[in-house]
Amino acid sequence: MKAIIMAGGMGTRIASVRSDVPKPMISILGKPILEYQIENLKACGITDITLVIGHLGNVIRDYFADGSSFGVKISYFVEEKPLGTAGALFKMLSETDDKNPSIKEDFLLLCGDVIFSIDFNRFLAFHKERGAWASLMAHPNGHPFDSSILVTETLPPKEKGGLPVETGKVKAWLTKEDERVFYKNRVNAGIQILSPEILKETMKNYVPRHPENPDKIDLDRDVLKPNIKSGKIFAYDTSEYIKDMGTPDRFYETENDIKSGKVTARNLSQRQKAIFLDRDGTINRQNGFVSKPEQLELLPCAAEAIKKINKSEFLAIVVTNQPVIARGDATFEELRLIHDKLETELGKEGAFIDALYFCPHHTDKGFEGERPEYKTNCLCRKPNPGMIFNAAEDFNIDLSESYIIGDGKNDVTAGKNAGLKECFLLSEQFTLLDAVNKILTI
Repeated sequence: MKAIIMAGGMGTRIASVRSDVPKPMISILGKPILEYQIENLKACGITDITLVIGHLGNVIRDYFADGSSFGVKISYFVEEKPLGTAGALFKMLSETDDKNPSIKEDFLLLCGDVIFSIDFNRFLAFHKERGAWASLMAHPNGHPFDSSILVTETLPPKEKGGLPVETGKVKAWLTKEDERVFYKNRVNAGIQILSPEILKETMKNYVPRHPENPDKIDLDRDVLKPNIKSGKIFAYDTSEYIKDMGTPDRFYETENDIKSGKVTARNLSQRQKAIFLDRDGTINRQNGFVSKPEQLELLPCAAEAIKKINKSEFLAIVVTNQPVIARGDATFEELRLIHDKLETELGKEGAFIDALYFCPHHTDKGFEGERPEYKTNCLCRKPNPGMIFNAAEDFNIDLSESYIIGDGKNDVTAGKNAGLKECFLLSEQFTLLDAVNKILTI
């Protein structure tokens, strides 16, 4: 697969760090941002790379040349004038001269000012399985309120007593200007795999928004969002390290993350560590059975504790029994809204969870409106470890180096049954923040 890296940005927001080189050539610990990207691509077997250059592009060309010194093959597309975030792609789509960069097959598109460590082979497998026109990498972050949010399709359970099916198909794209109530913290990371088909489809009805420069095309506004209706755009969720280097604060934070080893450790090809969290009584107040979003209220220290996990080497993963489904107290849609509110409220405080797993089952019977198909013994309801095992498979988690925090004995027993390193039981005197602080000092 070819990788195309947009490397022509001027970097006005980060000029205080370095203004005499293109933004992708700003050095972190003695190495340009762009070199970190190329090393990651090479490690995943992606060695055919096109760099789209413009402002001070000669600095990039002089450093990387044809790529042979870095174990890859590099070609260049030079923007004589600004073409936006997608204009160069359409130029390459129509390119017939084999001596110049061209697009003939699905390709990986990256921005040259982002530090990441990604298992691209997982991403490519996701894209191929769905036959997508576009697969968009998505992740949670600490500022979702000023980021673009991807909303994906959820289908009813395929089988009696099953869980809703998350297809990953994008059904809406919320910009920071759009009105929002509660939303899943699924932020568009600006990394995507695209098929030439989405470019061809875009050109069928494309009307230039910049008459003075009709070749200037915006990837999000002109290509991706208009094609959501095709049903061929998907979101790929990942917990891996992805950080835009657009501001000095993010630059220095990333520098520290590289030094600590956090950047490479978050690559899903590496074994992960997690702190598993119960929900009710651990993150939010135990107000009986929470069956409506307005009943969910974060505990005072919850966001601060989870924010500490986010900055550590651990993933923050929620595993929660939700018998409200079996009891008939809430529908799956209502439960989704409750969890969207949870993520929204955490995001307001700069915190996020990497994933949430829930069990809808319950064995007790006799409730008005109960759903018999969910009245069953299962492997996922704590104290059984099924949700923890599912998370371990999805995120390549080393359970022997992971922990669980909860307010009930079932949480502790589930952790022991899963073979976790240690299990913490909360009390009025021992809070979630206390437990997280203890784990981070072990």
